[in-house]
Amino acid sequence: MAISPPLQKIWWNEPVEKTELIWIVVAFVWGLIMFFMMIYWHGAGQQNLSNEAYRTTPEAYGAKAQAMIDQYTVRDEAGYPVVHPPVGSDVYLVARLWQWWPILELEKDQEYRLHISSMDWLHGFSLQPVNINLQVHPGYEMVLTVKPNQAGQFGVVCNEYCGIGHHMMVGRIHVVQKP
Repeated sequence: MAISPPLQKIWWNEPVEKTELIWIVVAFVWGLIMFFMMIYWHGAGQQNLSNEAYRTTPEAYGAKAQAMIDQYTVRDEAGYPVVHPPVGSDVYLVARLWQWWPILELEKDQEYRLHISSMDWLHGFSLQPVNINLQVHPGYEMVLTVKPNQAGQFGVVCNEYCGIGHHMMVGRIHVVQKP
């Protein structure tokens, strides 16, 4: 029972207070503004990745990644191959329980096509500290055009829970400055 029940039991026939109408209008207008801002920022903002997705199989994707590794490995870091592919080439990054493989070495201010796929479960690709985030699904190959604009070491973190070793699923991308 309400503190002061309406005079009539049919509540929708009761008059609405002026201040309540003002708040309803403000909320509605703000909702419209936010809706149109999402459309605007999708087109005008630079936060949205331009990517492609293709159907694949873990075997086919793994074969392409291994071919790149065999051809362009420059050294080994803690049991992981470090791959330095040529500028403008297709670069493959593999997500699997609980690792990102291999370590990539890219050149600053050069463009690459980065392919990412999962061999087993759903994983999340999060490039830190840049804050690029993607979901990586098994059976799909995500392709991004990347052009690193600063040299340094960047961390790749899985941001989708993928099991007991999820917290250890980290990888690296080195961006080097060529003289």
